[in-house]
Amino acid sequence: MFTGIDEVDWASLGHAYGPADDVPGLLRGLASPDPVEREAALDAMYAAVHHQGDVYDSTLACIPFLLELVASPEVQDRGAVLELLTSIGGIELDGDDEPDPDEEEFEEAANYAMAAAAVAAGADVFVGLLSDDDPGVRLAAPCALAMLHGEPARVLALLRDRLEAEPDTEVRLALVEAVGRIALRHAGLRAEAVHWLTGLLAPVHPPCLRLSALTQLARCGPESLPADVAATATALLREADEPGSAGEGCGTDDLLRTLHSALGDRVDERIALLVGRLSSGDPAQRTDAVWMCHALMRTWRGPYEELVRCVGAQLGDPEPRLRAAAASLLESLFGLALPAADALAARIAGVNGSRGGRRGGGLDVGRNGDADVAARDERVLIALARLGDPRAVPALAVALEEPELPRKVAFAVPYLGAAAAPLAPVLRRRLGEAELDDGAVPLMIALGVLRAAEALPEVLRMLRSARERGGEWVTESALRALTAFGPAALPAAPELRELLGSPSPSVAAAAARALWAVSGDAGAVLPPLRELVAADGPDARRSAAAALGFLGPRASAAAPALRDLLASRERWLRMDAAIALWRVTGDTRDALPVLLSAWEENRYGRVEVAECLAEMGPAASPAAPLLRAELSRPRRHNVLDGGSGSHDIEQDERLLTLCRRALAAGV
Repeated sequence: MFTGIDEVDWASLGHAYGPADDVPGLLRGLASPDPVEREAALDAMYAAVHHQGDVYDSTLACIPFLLELVASPEVQDRGAVLELLTSIGGIELDGDDEPDPDEEEFEEAANYAMAAAAVAAGADVFVGLLSDDDPGVRLAAPCALAMLHGEPARVLALLRDRLEAEPDTEVRLALVEAVGRIALRHAGLRAEAVHWLTGLLAPVHPPCLRLSALTQLARCGPESLPADVAATATALLREADEPGSAGEGCGTDDLLRTLHSALGDRVDERIALLVGRLSSGDPAQRTDAVWMCHALMRTWRGPYEELVRCVGAQLGDPEPRLRAAAASLLESLFGLALPAADALAARIAGVNGSRGGRRGGGLDVGRNGDADVAARDERVLIALARLGDPRAVPALAVALEEPELPRKVAFAVPYLGAAAAPLAPVLRRRLGEAELDDGAVPLMIALGVLRAAEALPEVLRMLRSARERGGEWVTESALRALTAFGPAALPAAPELRELLGSPSPSVAAAAARALWAVSGDAGAVLPPLRELVAADGPDARRSAAAALGFLGPRASAAAPALRDLLASRERWLRMDAAIALWRVTGDTRDALPVLLSAWEENRYGRVEVAECLAEMGPAASPAAPLLRAELSRPRRHNVLDGGSGSHDIEQDERLLTLCRRALAAGV
């Protein structure tokens, strides 16, 4: 074994951490009889030689020796080595991903291509591994063959034939998955693969095998799925999970996750699957289902009322991880959590749901300290507050008295609107005690929403401190609060006039809005805003445009400058200028074409555009097809591949509400 390994100039090759002269030792470690040494060598291979999926020249040099390892029956843990080989050789480049030879990434792409070719050239070795004595090897072999062997028709036949002889349930599922993978990769073999998978749905087969076939059909042949796919899958899951069944221990959670994802935009079926799973007697399965709800609801629009009620019911479960998962989901749903409102309120009130008997923050907070306990369950409290439900107020009062202010909870107060009025005294007191830091921001936002102008002294104190110490975010938050207070904050006018000359464009624009709101003095705010709208930099111009739009018709003198911005190269600036121009002039002729273009070219600006279209009413009728098309889309407008924001669902639901409002207004 390892013939020629010492003839390779490893020191001239590299991996993630430098010269690859340590690689021969790692390869030999993979063949060690010591399991600890084998595991350490495998970890090091992934960490350095195949770091985060990268392929280096040293990775390429390893391939012949890795092929030798998987073909040697005396080597233990060959399944793990085979998985490493599959990862090295299985990276595919689409045409759009292939860089130009002059680009820096060209060498990396060439390495991926050479790795795929080198592993494929030795892939015949994998054929014999389908019947290897080691179940771990047999488990890894189907995927390796499906991804790397150059004769997919031959591989398809081998996989189908092997299923009959394979005794291990997990390996049988891997064989079915590999057939699905071939169907996805090779269109010419799809019909044959789908036909075989459809046959595996017959009741003669064990439930896990049928469920696996159903999952692969959802991926590669959705047209062949049974009409009642959710009911079929739920029944198979229950049968497989029964003690002593032929499917016991086959990993139904993994199968459900794969099936759930493969159903894609078939939201109704996915909802039905999860509703069924949330009735399972196993808390771990219900926890897994709740996390699948996260993935579904942040990506797809749908009728989630029943599903949300089922999630809300988990808040009363004794299993803490299940409760935490349910609370996390409901917190992220904002208004969509409404069907769970009673469950959230019950959790806040405590197990006994008792009321009365103790006072805290001047409010009734519950008997036996129930609200004190509930106030610490922040996500439940935030979810209820985001619904605007006044039942959150007593626990919020307790939370706001905590020595260390819970900022996330404080940020939820504004969602209650006028129902949060009883909290104004504690919000004001905490702001008066606050240091100059971000903790003051949610307090000022909440006081602004409540228009609690009695807090003017505390807000001014924070504004002055922020000006002295350069706290821009705190400064702008104070200015927004003063704007909300309106004429009641007129004593702040002298300081607002000073801030019109702030070197920060966003602060200057916020000061202009505040001064206009408290004094109505357009003559004082228009000159600095007109200067700002002509400044260098799109951020300054955007801030000025928004402030001019806030002034409305009183800013008509700035209309020519706003009209000039409609031709800007910056798409966000064009959009903001068009919105401001409409609000200043009431004329859609110049603004509407820009807004329609912005809708198409910048999906992340659609909420702002829809709000403006709703204001325009019938004058924006050319936008009606865009609004109807948005309402018909199943996928959320702001979905990001590989990530999501905490307010994404809220923003998308707001977009849908605004689209409906605009259409109802005659657009």
